[in-house]
Amino acid sequence: MNNTSSIQTYEILPKLELHLHLEGAIPLDALWALVQKYGGHSDVPDLDALRRRFTYRDFPHFIETWVWKNQFLREYEDFTFIAEAVARNLARQNIIYVEAFYSPADFSSQGLEVQGITQAIRKGLARVPEVEVVLVIDLIRDLGPERAAITLAQVYEVRDQGVTGIGIGGSEQAFPPEPFAEVYERARTLGFHTAAHAGEAAGAESIWGAIRALHVERIGHGTRAEEDPALLDYLAEHQIPLEMCPLSNVCTGVVPSLDVHPIRRYFERGLPVTVNSDDPKMFGNSLAEEYYLLETRLGFTREDIRTLIGNAVRASWLPEDRKTKMSETLKIKR
Repeated sequence: MNNTSSIQTYEILPKLELHLHLEGAIPLDALWALVQKYGGHSDVPDLDALRRRFTYRDFPHFIETWVWKNQFLREYEDFTFIAEAVARNLARQNIIYVEAFYSPADFSSQGLEVQGITQAIRKGLARVPEVEVVLVIDLIRDLGPERAAITLAQVYEVRDQGVTGIGIGGSEQAFPPEPFAEVYERARTLGFHTAAHAGEAAGAESIWGAIRALHVERIGHGTRAEEDPALLDYLAEHQIPLEMCPLSNVCTGVVPSLDVHPIRRYFERGLPVTVNSDDPKMFGNSLAEEYYLLETRLGFTREDIRTLIGNAVRASWLPEDRKTKMSETLKIKR
């Protein structure tokens, strides 16, 4: 990278995403095509209205909007369509490797099965070989641990479709992690990696629960970890990676502005933070923009950005030999 700072600098830089929701990354023109496919909707008479629909009062309102959007995914072919659209958009951004969440249990009311959705998504992703996307199934905390156990058993049947791990997203403020302990233990037995959304819509106690009860490898977000200094010490000592999503946190009101986001404080304290875009087409952000604003607003240097990308390689669920190869490709230190 040269010394002239611009968002284009980060657009051309090869990048990784460890916290991206497939259904939150649907390009708006693709989502608009689905809206039209199913007869339109009074809330969104045109594409501009659809774009305006994605503004949020707070985190619960974001979840409401997520559910609203999902009504336009009704058939397996819809998932093939969005997966290809998402992958092409990622490739255009020079994002070369992604660990992407998807939430198939959200669509059981449409009569769609976990196995069929997983296969349909892989079919779409396979059409875009320029980007490698592995899947992380969101067991959806709102549906409870019993439904999570069923979803886990179902996805195990199609693990060969590139499903590498599990997580729990959803209404963190209403559904703590501890009841999912048995499901997570079973997932590890089956060979899945583990993560959990925590410290986003709930506080430090949510992160402690994910660590102590679920024994996760990574924390999704972790934004509110600094509410407990002992937790920051623990995260630094044990080098538990955080999948941080700064602009997402601003959009959902988790933090009031980017200028007060804790990512810089965590980085300086030695926590292995990574940077991600979360639901980029619902928030209007991009991974390049995230990095650009870290440099121009929060004082990250170019070398710091390289460290963040290196953190993502190390925190990824790639085999060690692949991590070494990717580090060499990206010209970063292991």
